[in-house]
Amino acid sequence: MKNYFDVSGKNAIVTGASSGLGRQFALCLAEQGANVAIMARRVEKLEEVKKEVEAYGVKCVACPCDVTDTQQIKNAVETAAKELGRVDILINNAAAGFATPVVETTDETWERVINTNVNGVFYFAREVGKIMLAQNYGKIINIGSFHCQVTMNGVPRSGYSTAKGAVYMMTKALAAEWAKHGITVNTLGPGYFASEMSDKVADEKYESGIRNNCPMGRRGNPGELNGAMLYLASDASSYVTGQLLLVDGGWTIV
Repeated sequence: MKNYFDVSGKNAIVTGASSGLGRQFALCLAEQGANVAIMARRVEKLEEVKKEVEAYGVKCVACPCDVTDTQQIKNAVETAAKELGRVDILINNAAAGFATPVVETTDETWERVINTNVNGVFYFAREVGKIMLAQNYGKIINIGSFHCQVTMNGVPRSGYSTAKGAVYMMTKALAAEWAKHGITVNTLGPGYFASEMSDKVADEKYESGIRNNCPMGRRGNPGELNGAMLYLASDASSYVTGQLLLVDGGWTIV
C-alpha cells in the first residue's frame, strides 16, 4: 500500500527550530525518515534539538541563523544544501510576536515583528527557491496563523495579525510564480498552540478568550499540527498550491 504522506529520504530545512513548533516539525520530519537542517539563533538550543533529531537515525545539520540577516540566511541555506545534497522541503517557521496596544507600540517592536515574520519568510523562500528552481521540485510551507484571516477580540494583535496576513498573500504570489516549476507554496495556519512565544502573553484574559471563542474550547495539543504539515510537505499535496490550511479547532468557522 502506497504511503502518500511519505517523506523518507527527503531533505528539509526548518527555521525557528530551537523550540516550540519548529522543534516539533523537525522531530516529526525526522521520525518520518527525512533529513533535517535546523536553523535558529540560539546555538545551545539547536544542539539539543540536533541530538533529538539524530536519535531517529537521520542526518541533521544545525545552522545558527538570524532570519533578519540576509547574509546569515544565504550562508545557512548554502551549508544545508552542501551537507544534505539538495533541499526538498522548507518549513518557514521562525516568528516573533507582541500583544501591545497600537498607541503603545514602539517603532522597534513593530519593525522586529515585520522583519522576522515577513522579511525573514521572504528571504528564506528566495534563497531556497533558487535551489528548488534548479532541481524543478520543492515544497515550501510558510507557517502563518489563523490570524492570517482574523484577529482576537480583547487582545491587541495588530503587528502579528498584519504580518501573518502578509505571509498568506506572499504565499499566493510565490505559488503563482513557481507553480510551473514543480514547486508548491502553501501556508499552514495554526490556531493557539502552546509555545515559547505564546506563553509570553498567556494570561487569564488570553486563556479565557481561547475557551470562549474556539469551538473546541482549548488550545491545540502537541502533535496536532503534524498531519497537516506532512500533507503539505509530501507529494500527497502535489496539486495543492497557494492555499491556507487552517488547524485552529474551528476558530474561524464562527
